[in-house]
Amino acid sequence: MAAGYLDILRARHAARLLAGTLVGRLPNGTAPVAIVLFTRAEGGSYALAGALAAVYGLATAVGQPLLGRAVDLYGQPRVQLPAAVVSALGMALLALAGLESLPLAYAAVAVAGVFTPPLEGGLRALWPSVLGGEDRVHRAYALDAVAQEVMFTVGPLLVTVLVSLWSPAAALLVINATGVLGALSVVLSEPSRAWRSAPREAHWLGALRSPGLLALLGSFFFVGLALGSITVAGVAYADDHGRESVYGWLMAALGLGALIGGAVYGARQWAGAPERRLRVIVALLALGYLPLMLTPGVVAMTALAAVAGVFLAPAIACSFIVVDRHAPRGTVTEAFSWLVTTFGVGAAAGTAVAGPAVELGGTSWSFAVAAAGGVAALLVLLATGRVLAVPGRTAVAVQGSENDRNGAVEPGFSSGHQA
Repeated sequence: MAAGYLDILRARHAARLLAGTLVGRLPNGTAPVAIVLFTRAEGGSYALAGALAAVYGLATAVGQPLLGRAVDLYGQPRVQLPAAVVSALGMALLALAGLESLPLAYAAVAVAGVFTPPLEGGLRALWPSVLGGEDRVHRAYALDAVAQEVMFTVGPLLVTVLVSLWSPAAALLVINATGVLGALSVVLSEPSRAWRSAPREAHWLGALRSPGLLALLGSFFFVGLALGSITVAGVAYADDHGRESVYGWLMAALGLGALIGGAVYGARQWAGAPERRLRVIVALLALGYLPLMLTPGVVAMTALAAVAGVFLAPAIACSFIVVDRHAPRGTVTEAFSWLVTTFGVGAAAGTAVAGPAVELGGTSWSFAVAAAGGVAALLVLLATGRVLAVPGRTAVAVQGSENDRNGAVEPGFSSGHQA
């Protein structure tokens, strides 16, 4: 299992790009947790915490495809680093101004969300030029998903540690400053500075003109909804049990389960169409969310959270391949950014619904939102099976065929993920 991942990490620049992207994405990955804890510490209600987190998620959803298209047009350094700095300044404003002025608080999280740099899509755009070969790129997708779960495991614990040592405001400042350093590490790397997207057909819809991509995005909106609702539900569960640290352990268990599932998934090559495989994985993911509604004791709930996370990273890794197969030519970063966007919109909807659900029906109702999201994600995949069954050509295959025709790709220009 480890040999395949070590092969990826030994490739020149791979470890730096992966680590830099994860550190750079830490503010985005921990924002829902940090915003909820900050709001509660400032005396705000669950509804306000959910609303602020929802605004952040929606703002991220708006900004990601726009910034992703800008990266495809102008390159990574010109977009990623300035966006990271502005996003960090937005969170700093929230931390320093607090909730005295709610319009200012909403504006601060909106700015932070809109300017969240599309590092996630940018990394996947770089893998073909760094690794080459379809099998290695697909394994890198799995490694990427596993590494994300490390971040989602460590991130909540880091937030709770910073809150315990200092304050929720200090946690916001430290995490966002660290994120800027991660983005800086990525954009100063040779692959990031040299990368250019493939030529694209001028079309106002960009990546969204692909029916298969639209079907995938529709499904992963509901996966995002499930995860967003768990963020609020976990805080409510911790409050029910009188210990703030319980929340960190629940989120860490969820991430640990996903880490294990992703590591196992990426350790082998899978036969058959990834679209069909994705339906099976999402079905198992939905099944794992259902027992969370029981809200048993802390030990049992932590175990259930770990089981619920097992199929998350495989679902994400498989979705990367599906995006790769359906994204129109020259829309690499934008296509992956749309996946981040649907996650953000779904997570925002989940946090917005789960907050009132806690206050109306208790913690189990908020976990029911997560279960409903998983089931809905599966239903979308089942309903759009015919659309997903007709993919375009894969990115690496196109890159290879172009290299065969042209002899070599011009230095500094990668074909990216083409369909």
